Amino acid sequence: MTETLSTVARLRAATASDHDAVDAGFGRYDLSDAGDYRAFLIAHAKALPAVEAWLEGIAGLAPVRSRRDALSADLAALGEAMPAPMTFDVAPSAAAGWGAMYVVEGSRLGGIMLSRSVPEGLPSAYLGAKHLSGEWRALLAAIDAQPADEAWIAEAVAGAKAAFELYRRAPGA
Repeated sequence: MTETLSTVARLRAATASDHDAVDAGFGRYDLSDAGDYRAFLIAHAKALPAVEAWLEGIAGLAPVRSRRDALSADLAALGEAMPAPMTFDVAPSAAAGWGAMYVVEGSRLGGIMLSRSVPEGLPSAYLGAKHLSGEWRALLAAIDAQPADEAWIAEAVAGAKAAFELYRRAPGA
């Protein structure tokens, strides 16, 4: 008897290497160093607003609780303006949107862990912008509740991979 994986489990498995590549790329920043932390935030500011803006145009998704303003405020406190966002060029669909949202909201979880490395005195509203109670579980349940056939899952994976790729390229962009 073969166990059927949930949509979220399939999405996680299909993008594990993408997630690892992004973690490795951003892992080179020492968040306790003001210069590295600034560069880390600038890189995120090139990717996050592009994906969030794209998500806002996709019908049928959970509402986006943007972190753009927190990111902008942290950069301003460090004397930096928001950089121009990169282009997130993915064919719009609900499935791709759920995949991209999985990445963006997953980065919120990672941000909480990373915020512990930011020393007192440096702004950390962006990394400290945690999920509301039950929000992450609700997102995963919403993804699993979608009527996901193989084509839908392929589109969701494509959306997630594109979001991971944008974050992966952001430090060098």
